[in-house]
This record gives sequence, C-alpha cells and structure tokens, in this order.
Amino acid sequence: MAVSMKQQYRSEIGVISEILQVAMDCGMQGIIISSIARRANLSHYTAMEKCQKLIDFGLLESRIDNKSRSFVITEKGIRLYQEMQKFLEIAQEIKIRY
Repeated sequence: MAVSMKQQYRSEIGVISEILQVAMDCGMQGIIISSIARRANLSHYTAMEKCQKLIDFGLLESRIDNKSRSFVITEKGIRLYQEMQKFLEIAQEIKIRY
C-alpha cells in the first residue's frame, strides 16, 4: 500500500520571506537571480517576478556590473524581513499555516 504524501505549497508570504532571507545571507555584495532561484527553490521566471515585485516596493535593489545583475536587500527589506520572522514564529506557535 502506497503512502500518499500531501504536497506542501508555500504561500506568497513564505516565498517572499525566503527570497529576503537569501538576500540577507548575501549581504551588500548581492546575489544573482539563478542563485536566488536555486536557494529559494523557485523557477527562474518566478524568482524574477518576485524580485521585481520586491524592487517595486523598495525592498530589494538591482545592481548591474560586468554584465551581471545582482539583487541586494535594502534597509526597508531588512526591517520587513525581521518583522516577518516575528510574525512567522507566532504563526508557528499557534499553528497557522503560512
């Protein structure tokens, strides 16, 4: 008898939180989109779409140097990430799925 495993889907807030986490880990040197996609387990297209959304809201910056585009978290992005972590900790404690 096969055991069926329920697929866990992340909410958009979960995905955004992971992208911000990846950007935080890389600091001011930034990170390229393929690394964001790989580390956040997203397709290249989805990673670009979410990063553009974060840029539009001032949470990430895009930098181009030597034909390479990298993404860097802003101060506003750092503050949002920290607040999201507090929320997610509480959500886990009271078993809210996010």
